[in-house]
Amino acid sequence: MPNLVPPKIPDGERLDFDDIHRKRMEKDLNELQALIEAHFESRKKEEEELMSLKDRIEKRRAERAEQQRIRSEREKERQARMAEERARKEEEEARKKAEEEARKKKALSNMLHFGGYMQKSEKKGGKKQTEREKKKKILSERRKPLNIDHLNEDKLRDKAKELWQSIRDLEAEKFDLQEKFKRQKYEINVLRNRVSDHQKVSKAARGKTMVGGRWK
Repeated sequence: MPNLVPPKIPDGERLDFDDIHRKRMEKDLNELQALIEAHFESRKKEEEELMSLKDRIEKRRAERAEQQRIRSEREKERQARMAEERARKEEEEARKKAEEEARKKKALSNMLHFGGYMQKSEKKGGKKQTEREKKKKILSERRKPLNIDHLNEDKLRDKAKELWQSIRDLEAEKFDLQEKFKRQKYEINVLRNRVSDHQKVSKAARGKTMVGGRWK
């Protein structure tokens, strides 16, 4: 077992255990205070980082909410525009349909009125001339009974389209006949003028006498 040598105390000095204990306590206290301060400083930084993270989260959440609100408003505006466009198209289609129905009804009414007028004219005119008989025959062949009492709405529309097309065909034929009549009238007038001029020349020639080989 090694020999233990007690610490050497300088001569003339006293060892103050109270002072040593006090200094040790002060040192421990300072170390503890430093640890406490370091802990609170670290805790403060953690809290600051946590608050910064919460702020970023709230900011991001607010940005997402704003983006969602903008998207929702844009979608509502788009839906409103689409609904407005659909309503406008439906209104336009309804207006065109009503106009088409009105035209068909008017055409049908005109056809019926024209047929009644022709029947009255035929009764009043009687059989005065052959040309009228020909017209009556042609009209009677073209005029067919409507027979629309048993037709449904779709069939009535088809019938109205058919009558409308017939009217258009008749109008085209009428125009062609009018142009033909104008052309024939012009040719007749030209021929009449030629005949009149020829007759004038013939009368002048008959009124003159031949004297010495000349007309006087």
